[in-house]
Amino acid sequence: MMIQPACAYIGLRYARASKSNHFIAFINFFSVVGIMLGIAALITVSSVMNGFEEQLKQRILGLQAQLVVDTRNLSEGQKQAISLIPEVSAVSAYVETEGLIQSPRGLQGVQLQGIDPDVMQQASILHEHLLYGRLNNLAAGEYGVIIGYPLARELGVQPGNKIRIVLGGATLHTPFGPMQAQRLFTVVGVYSLSSELDGRVVMTHVDDLTRVLRKKPADLQQSRLFLHDAFAWHEVSQQIKHITDAPQRNWREQQGKLFDAVKMEKNMMSLMLMLIVLVAAFNIVSALAMVVTEKHSDIAILQTQGMSPAGITQIFLINGLYNGVKGTALGLLVGLLLAWQLNTLLGMLGVHLALPDDQGLPVVIEPLQIVVIIGAALLMSLLASLYPARRAARVLPAQALRYE
Repeated sequence: MMIQPACAYIGLRYARASKSNHFIAFINFFSVVGIMLGIAALITVSSVMNGFEEQLKQRILGLQAQLVVDTRNLSEGQKQAISLIPEVSAVSAYVETEGLIQSPRGLQGVQLQGIDPDVMQQASILHEHLLYGRLNNLAAGEYGVIIGYPLARELGVQPGNKIRIVLGGATLHTPFGPMQAQRLFTVVGVYSLSSELDGRVVMTHVDDLTRVLRKKPADLQQSRLFLHDAFAWHEVSQQIKHITDAPQRNWREQQGKLFDAVKMEKNMMSLMLMLIVLVAAFNIVSALAMVVTEKHSDIAILQTQGMSPAGITQIFLINGLYNGVKGTALGLLVGLLLAWQLNTLLGMLGVHLALPDDQGLPVVIEPLQIVVIIGAALLMSLLASLYPARRAARVLPAQALRYE
């Protein structure tokens, strides 16, 4: 249905002329303010939730193995095909096992990761969060480890100290009976990602961990895949299945519940804030219904002059959408300004949020998400205007002009 210029002109004229009726203007004002506040709050909260999700993705999935494939029985061609998958940024040898770490102060269960420091340097954010040392300090044969700051503080160890690591994945048979494989390691680095993994993930060179486990590299090592987007693990996994049926492990097996909870919280928050926009949109129905009642005689005159019911409907649709578009535009402007300057505003108000690294609230504005929010608000405004506009098209000229 094409909007005619005459319908647009009359609809906009009615929308601006409604200020002469103070009660209608009052309802229109609150509908615009309600939509504006709802859109602004939705954009701001969604951007902050996106920021928290991105922080979790970087700090947890930057350390947790995103996708691990058992490549022990694969040919070189299959390994090459896996490394060429577009979503895969890097591939490295990898060994993972559980163990205990012991210092004079105490004993702590940990997850040991045997890594290739050269690949980790390029593909992981770990090197950006090292408080001491460098990844290339993990040289093969020197039995060095990099541990998290919370774990180092709990065990009372510093760089250069010796710690004993007891591995749960290997048993040695000695004259005194079976014993778990163990060895002294030197702390060569300390990292802090401000995540729960800091207290239980310890990294060493993949060759050193393989030796302590008394295994041959070909019998133990797997391939750790670094992805451009950790959330694309399912697509990558499906592509790997077309190459080989080798066993796979992904980050969701250990961290999936956490990210599902974050996603659910973000969706529920968005739903509640969208209800604010919906309530404000219903004010459009009230205001537009009163405008239709007030303009009965004008509608009748337009009909007698030949305007079709579709034209009458267009006039009042434009009238109702005027407030929706105005509220949405203001909400978009306020929401983007608030999201961009949120930390500055909180600082001016003296509100201090204790977040990791004192970086303030993380804010990530996703353009597609903004488009969806704006589209939903305009759709609700259109639907709210539809019923009064169709009622206006049903006005009978003879009855409306009977007492004129």
